[in-house]
Amino acid sequence: MHGQTITADAYCETLRKLCHLIQNKRRGLLSKGVVSLHDNAQPHTANVTKNLLQGFGWDVFDHPPYSPDLAPTDFHLFLHLKSFLGGQHFNNDDELKETVSNWLKKQAANFYEEAKLVPRYDKCLQNFGSYVEK
Repeated sequence: MHGQTITADAYCETLRKLCHLIQNKRRGLLSKGVVSLHDNAQPHTANVTKNLLQGFGWDVFDHPPYSPDLAPTDFHLFLHLKSFLGGQHFNNDDELKETVSNWLKKQAANFYEEAKLVPRYDKCLQNFGSYVEK
């Protein structure tokens, strides 16, 4: 996918792979339900994407526009990942992907819970979508 434009079809293929991985690696999780956080990017809002997610039985947690505080990758994941990757050099994309993948796998469940997405989302809704830093 390096250098490829992400279309709705390409995004749906990624979602199919994600669903398959969840089924294989996190048995029982799909029966509890999956919530996907989406912004208003075209691949996320396309009918083909909406139909696929509906077919999976996944809920979509809409991302209010201009609310970067609700993007867990921005305020939590990238902060720690940037620190981990600092000073390292990689010979190719595959080496980088493998390193990041291994780092993600080593993070304990509480690392992901620390993102506190639901309280942040609630605060944003209480402020009618206004930007909330803390």
